[in-house]
Amino acid sequence: MPKAEWFESENFWMNYGPIMFDTQRWAEAPDVAEAVCKIAGLSEGCSILDAGCGPGRISVELALKKLAVTGVDIMPFFLDAARESAEDEGVVLDLVQADLRTFTTDRKFDAAVNLYTSFGYCDTIEEDAQILSHIAGTLKEGGFFILECLSREMAVRDFIEGEWFERAGKTVLTEFTVEGAWEGLRSRWVLIDNDTGARVDHVFVQRLYSAVELKRLMLENGFSSAEIYGDFDFSPYNEKARTMVIVARK
Repeated sequence: MPKAEWFESENFWMNYGPIMFDTQRWAEAPDVAEAVCKIAGLSEGCSILDAGCGPGRISVELALKKLAVTGVDIMPFFLDAARESAEDEGVVLDLVQADLRTFTTDRKFDAAVNLYTSFGYCDTIEEDAQILSHIAGTLKEGGFFILECLSREMAVRDFIEGEWFERAGKTVLTEFTVEGAWEGLRSRWVLIDNDTGARVDHVFVQRLYSAVELKRLMLENGFSSAEIYGDFDFSPYNEKARTMVIVARK
């Protein structure tokens, strides 16, 4: 059984969730869901796995497109939020509390997604590979997997030592440092409540893969093809890329 990690802490997500999933992230969800459907050729009735669904930001939008959506997340706190959002929108989500490092199912999906830089936080590359292998195992033959993630190239290009901003009633201070030879990005986030002055301080590390390294890892763990793009619109993954999107097929 994998050891407990920081991302399994409900207290962490209660404090940091509103900062990470701000109004801008919710506002972009319909466009992301539309892009996912276009990339994977999904239509009403198709099934999709949202691996690491968080508070249901994308899951609900996919369900509004009449897809059969299964959302998996390790945090009950987020699953409760996803359930509430689904009820508010009048859609149904199949929500499963599970660790993606160990999650398996007999059900086969038309597509799967892992979005908004939700990959690379495990202690080992082997655990990351397990996640990819398990996601591949949930797909039908020819099924699509869409992964959006921070890459090493983008981390180098956009690196800053830190910044501060106001969000969700808090002042947020950030510090960033490099782990090893750009093998990871260490992030320190300090939240200061603007009303009470209460302070929360947390450090986490995200493993950084180059796009080619991550593509290779996917091909070694159950996928027959993987193409790299700079956004959900199939734009090139180059110096102008907004993000890294890898579209893989089982």
